[in-house]
Amino acid sequence: MYNIDKVTFQLKEEIDIIWLQDLGYVFKVFDQQDSGNICFGVEKDGQKKFVKYAGARPVEYQGDPAEAVSRLKAAIPIYDELKHTSLIELLDHFSVDGGYVAIFKWFDGECLHPHWSYPPPAKYTDPGSPFYRYKHLTVEQRIQSLEAIFNFHMYVEEKGYVAIDFYDGSILYDFINNETKICDIDFYQKKPFFNNMGRLWGSSRFMSPEEFELGAKIDSRTNVYNMGAIAFGLLGGELDRTYEKWEAGKELYFVACNAINADKNMRYPSVKDFYNAWYIR
Repeated sequence: MYNIDKVTFQLKEEIDIIWLQDLGYVFKVFDQQDSGNICFGVEKDGQKKFVKYAGARPVEYQGDPAEAVSRLKAAIPIYDELKHTSLIELLDHFSVDGGYVAIFKWFDGECLHPHWSYPPPAKYTDPGSPFYRYKHLTVEQRIQSLEAIFNFHMYVEEKGYVAIDFYDGSILYDFINNETKICDIDFYQKKPFFNNMGRLWGSSRFMSPEEFELGAKIDSRTNVYNMGAIAFGLLGGELDRTYEKWEAGKELYFVACNAINADKNMRYPSVKDFYNAWYIR
């Protein structure tokens, strides 16, 4: 058990984290991820930053810390290449004894899938849940939020990447300024990419059929499915994709339905084509 400044957290094994205190006052900890990372909010000289660390054994992580370190190192050039106004900004990264650290500019947004504080069903029903509050924004506010997500993924596509493990836990929303940012793209892959796991990383609520099929090509039409599934999550009934649960009118409903067609050849061929159908209607 560790007690540092304002936070308390537990790890499976003891580690030296003196480097963390050198970064500033620790005011927040995110220690319930199963990715192998533990994250912190730190503040120094009035500047807040988000710190992601791989190399520990968080309680929820079942894997090898060395694998988490390798994944975080591999993610650094992805953040560099996909730098965008809707992506949290990578500021620095470096090795520490037995691990690796990535430092991002702090964004005052709340995660839309805070499973550690509002596990389902509380995520959907508790008025304090960020997801509940988001779903009670106006439809227009949520469509504007989705525009940031779609714009970023058009850029991802232009850069030749596919979005792996993008879900509502990757979305931060600032309720004061009505601003949306993406916070986690560690598993995005450069094309061409083929499913080498059988079940890829991700939440099944937003994953396409090919993301469960070993050897399947993961491409722009997979990105399109992901965007359609996110639209149903934020404007509809998530996995209940009936029109009765949809809040944004028939035209957008049919666009979203096309995007999540199980037959990938029937989907829009690119996120740009999906975006054009969504906004030019």
